[in-house]
Amino acid sequence: MRTRTLALLLLTAAAAAAVGYWQYTQGKLPAALTALLTGGAEKARGQGGAPQAGGGGPGKPPEVTASQPMRRPIVEWDEYVGRFEAVETVELRARVSGYLTEVHVRDGQDVKKGDLLYTIDPRPFERAVALTRAELEQAQVKVANARLDVDRGRPLLDRKVISEKTFDDRESLVRDAEAQVKVVEARLKSAELDLSYTRVSAPVAGRLGRSVVTVGNWVSSGVTSGSPALSSIVSQNPIQIYFDVSEANALKYRRQSAARSASGGDRLEGLLVGVALPDETGFPHSGKLDFVDNRLDSGTATLRARAIIENPIGLFSPGMFGRVRVSAAGEKPALLLPDEAIGTDQTSRYVYVVSEDGTAQRRGVTLGPIADGLRIMREGISSDDWIVVRGTQKVRPGQKLAITREPIKVSGAAAAPSPTSQR
Repeated sequence: MRTRTLALLLLTAAAAAAVGYWQYTQGKLPAALTALLTGGAEKARGQGGAPQAGGGGPGKPPEVTASQPMRRPIVEWDEYVGRFEAVETVELRARVSGYLTEVHVRDGQDVKKGDLLYTIDPRPFERAVALTRAELEQAQVKVANARLDVDRGRPLLDRKVISEKTFDDRESLVRDAEAQVKVVEARLKSAELDLSYTRVSAPVAGRLGRSVVTVGNWVSSGVTSGSPALSSIVSQNPIQIYFDVSEANALKYRRQSAARSASGGDRLEGLLVGVALPDETGFPHSGKLDFVDNRLDSGTATLRARAIIENPIGLFSPGMFGRVRVSAAGEKPALLLPDEAIGTDQTSRYVYVVSEDGTAQRRGVTLGPIADGLRIMREGISSDDWIVVRGTQKVRPGQKLAITREPIKVSGAAAAPSPTSQR
């Protein structure tokens, strides 16, 4: 019962408030109540409660600064993160088993192709070579004796002293001895090859890694024996950097490359790239794109690309990260504005353009990357438009403005045309 009474009272109060608001808007409130309400509002305005646009008095236009977009030639670059990889990477493993007797290099040393790195005890292999050479001499002696028997038997066969079968057996012994010589010669080559494997030399030029096995330890041949690699070598100059290009950018590069090519080809190899380490400003190193994968990664919708860069002083090392920028187009004119001139809402980006009567007109724009601290404007404005660049937070569409016109200023370092990176 008490709840129902409370609900009825609240409903009655809401109805009375609605009737009172309607009478106030129609000017039908009692004089005393009307004076009370209007007096309170005037008092609030007198204490600074009313909004004052642009920091001036009531009705004063907001003060803003307007500039025309800067027009200058630029080169647009797309920026990626890549990882450096060596052109040649070799894992040094023993080809024969034995005890490691000598290490001829230091860890981390730069080596040339053919430099002697490790020695495995060669004595067992030297004995195997000597034994096989003796067997070869023995087989050659048998060949010589068999040939003498054939030579002696030929006149005897003519005089019918020996049968034809006996003579044929002697010739067969010659052929068998000659075949045995070939077998032993092959074994000798194999023994000599094993002996050469006791000297582990650098197959490529580069920088040696850490020696995993030290002198006196047993090393096993092959990769299935469980024996660790002796060390590794990675080439240093030149060096490669791998990075992933989005599907949209790959299509853009191919279309631009086809448009520039007289043959209409869409190959990306040969495009110039800029490279920088994480602690470097700009892109002080240059290289060329030399490989693009033949298929898109379906999981990431990216295309693997590779550039090759000169590394004469060994600044880059395999495994390092670097920044890469790529452009398939040359210089082209562009309009630029400072970022503070650009407004944003949930669905779009916009700027305020000053119309001929001095009022603000909101206009949607399409943005590009940053160039020299200014934003490239792709669509929405022209070079003749005056854009509000300062004081945009005080502007409303259709509002009259108090305008100060001045050109956009850039730093002296950015005065010359320069490339830009996609962000």
